[in-house]
Amino acid sequence: MAPIIRTCSAALALLATPAVAATPADLSAYVRARAADAGGASAVAAAGYAEALAAAPDDAVVAIRAYRAALRVGDLALARRARLVLEAHDVAPADAALFAIAEAAARGDKPGAITAIRRLSGGALAFLGPPLTAWAAFPEASPALTTLAADTLDRRYGLDAGALIALARGQTAAGLAVLRAQLGDGSGALDLRLAAARLLVARGDRAAALGLLAGDTPALVAARAAIDQPVRPGLAFGLARALGRLAEDLESAQAGTLGIAAARALLILEPDNDRARLLLAQALGAENEPERALAALDRVAANGPYAALAASARVDLLSAAGRQAAALAAARRLASMPGAGSGEAQRLGDLLAAAGQDGEAAAAYGEAIARAGAEASWTLYLQQGGALDRAGRWAEAEPLLARAVQLAPDQPIALNYLAYARLEHGGDVGAARVLLERAARLKPDDASIQDSLAWAYYLGGDAARALPLLERAAIGEPSNGTISEHLGDVYWQLGRRFEARYAWTAAAQLASSDDAARIAAKLEQGPAR
Repeated sequence: MAPIIRTCSAALALLATPAVAATPADLSAYVRARAADAGGASAVAAAGYAEALAAAPDDAVVAIRAYRAALRVGDLALARRARLVLEAHDVAPADAALFAIAEAAARGDKPGAITAIRRLSGGALAFLGPPLTAWAAFPEASPALTTLAADTLDRRYGLDAGALIALARGQTAAGLAVLRAQLGDGSGALDLRLAAARLLVARGDRAAALGLLAGDTPALVAARAAIDQPVRPGLAFGLARALGRLAEDLESAQAGTLGIAAARALLILEPDNDRARLLLAQALGAENEPERALAALDRVAANGPYAALAASARVDLLSAAGRQAAALAAARRLASMPGAGSGEAQRLGDLLAAAGQDGEAAAAYGEAIARAGAEASWTLYLQQGGALDRAGRWAEAEPLLARAVQLAPDQPIALNYLAYARLEHGGDVGAARVLLERAARLKPDDASIQDSLAWAYYLGGDAARALPLLERAAIGEPSNGTISEHLGDVYWQLGRRFEARYAWTAAAQLASSDDAARIAAKLEQGPAR
């Protein structure tokens, strides 16, 4: 966790506007651009900033805004013009150096790249300096990146580079030892695995390359088919790997603007890099640029190692943009892809449940359980049982909810759902109360559990014991209509009619159309029972 936290903190420092007092010469273009920026019209904003920068080519205030807007829309020519202004004023944000390094590396200008790498020193991205310096020295020198200090972030990036440099030099055993320590168990860090595999294939060790990509996930299957792609170890290759790692870390920390910079710099080096397109899409999504993000995903190869990840990101982007029908269609395609697993079926179930299509959601959760087999989690059983319950299929739902409790007897949410659902369907009050008392011991301050336990006491004839629980629950969740309605019922049972009507009035204001008539009847004549 520490690397992401530190990287996110660094991102905040990178986004600061330079403290340079200036008045844009073309004020009208600048003001129009600012207004477009505030309204989310990125293309209009970038064009306006470009016009303002043309009128005031030495203005750092215009330049920083032009730089950021240009990165969002992908206008690298404007980004470069703005960056050069900022560098001339010595106020360029740290991520600007990434473009200077990438441009130099892409054209084979090693001295220019080394000069740009030095600009990272002492800044928020200083941890990239040692691995990039090592790649700039390749193949003549061999810096000892594997003996870096224990600082987590510096060590992580340094060891990645050290492992790949060792493999590129033919030091296979040493490189694989460092690499495996970095990767650990599982199939994560696909970019690092694939880069190492390609280096091994270039050195003639195909067996070791395939070993790094063992597994049956769609991404690993596609990666194994892509290991023969030519690779040229050197600064451009090493910088691309470091930028990919940076963009990935920033995506995890939701630092969208810096993630955009890292991904776009990576695409300067490797224009066909699908991992960069995926990371760019995720960063653009974090910056509320869903259409640009989706356009980036459109360019990810449909049969490549990142196709499944891109399909998953598409579902998230569409859902976040409020395009639920499109998100559902994308989730269906994802769940039916060859090799799709339990997670993809669960994702589909979640979207169907959110759309109120509970019968279909239950079927999707059932498919997720079938795909997971013996590894199916209690949450899947809870989700399927809940969807069936909401669909009016209680007889099918109950055993699934009971299975969730069997698998997770100390999970309050599972205990609460099963017990309260049994109460609602006329089940044994005493048995439900036992489950709810256990849930309350596990999570004593949960208002929903307090409400459920109080309702069990009320149905069991002990309204006095129910009252303090419901009063606490109502304080904890004053906008919960069910709690307010239950509180009114208990007040009525205890003869406190004025307070009962007050609670029901609050419940009526929060009620759905299905519940409004029942609460209105209580206000007229009290509860039916």
